[in-house]
Amino acid sequence: MLIEADPKLPTPVYEQVVEQVVEGIRTGQLVPGDKLPSVRQLASDLGLAANTVAKAYRQLEEEGHVETRGRGGTLVRDELAPALPSRTAAEEFAETARQAGLDLQQAIGLLRRTW
Repeated sequence: MLIEADPKLPTPVYEQVVEQVVEGIRTGQLVPGDKLPSVRQLASDLGLAANTVAKAYRQLEEEGHVETRGRGGTLVRDELAPALPSRTAAEEFAETARQAGLDLQQAIGLLRRTW
């Protein structure tokens, strides 16, 4: 999967990386066990600072999309079982937020305020 970053866009580049990886997982371009490029490699490929890519990887890990295994690299995590109540609740929240006209950042902000 090709990851791109455009510093001219209003979305910070680390968020662009996060969004593309999550979209890759959602669409099946990235599957559990797939290894992401190293932080240094992706930073070099995109012309970004390593700290920027590291920030994106940390966010992906905190959100449960990937796991870092030290020298083993950063891998796409096994997806939660579709039948879990938490997944159903997340899907319902996402649909309700979309219907209410919220974008992703607004929905995340709302979730953070109510957490």
